[in-house]
Amino acid sequence: AVTKAAATLFCRYRAQKLELPITTLRLYSVYGPYEEPTRLMPTLIRAGLGRKLPPLVNPDIARDYVNTEDVNEAFLLAAQRASAKSRGAVYNVGTGIQTTIREVVALARRTFPISEQPRWGSMPDRQWDTGVWVADRRRIERELGWKPRVPFEEGFARMVEWIRENPTLAEPR
Repeated sequence: AVTKAAATLFCRYRAQKLELPITTLRLYSVYGPYEEPTRLMPTLIRAGLGRKLPPLVNPDIARDYVNTEDVNEAFLLAAQRASAKSRGAVYNVGTGIQTTIREVVALARRTFPISEQPRWGSMPDRQWDTGVWVADRRRIERELGWKPRVPFEEGFARMVEWIRENPTLAEPR
C-alpha cells in the first residue's frame, strides 16, 4: 500500500512538473477472465463446479468488485481523454457498490447449487482485509464519463462460463 501511494504521488509530481500525460487508475477488486487463479473468484468457481466451497475468511470482509471489461474501458477512456488539465489525475475504478464475502458465497451457492454450508474462518483473514471497501467513482464519471456497466451477478455468470470453456487457464500453477 505504501509503495502504491508513493508511486501515485511520484507520477503525479512528474506529470505536473514535466507536463506529461500521466494518469493513475486506482483499481478496486478486479475480477474476470484471466484473473490470477489463486484469487477468490476463480477458486470459488472451481470449487463450485464440483458443488463444494473452498476455505473461507470472515464473511463480513467486503470488496468493491469491478469486472475486467469495465476496467479495460476505463483504461481506454483515460488514454483517449488525457489532457493538460488531467495531468497527474488519479481516478478510482470501482462500481461504488460494496459486496461482502457472504454475498459472494451466497451467489455461488445459488449458481451451482451448493448445499454445503460455508466454513467461515477456515482460511485466515489477511492484514488488509476490511469490512469497508468501496470506490468513490464520482471523479472518473465527471471527468472521463466512465461508469461500470457489468453488474456483479452478470460478471460472475460470465466468469463461470469462461472458466467452463477455459478450465486450464483457471488452474493454479
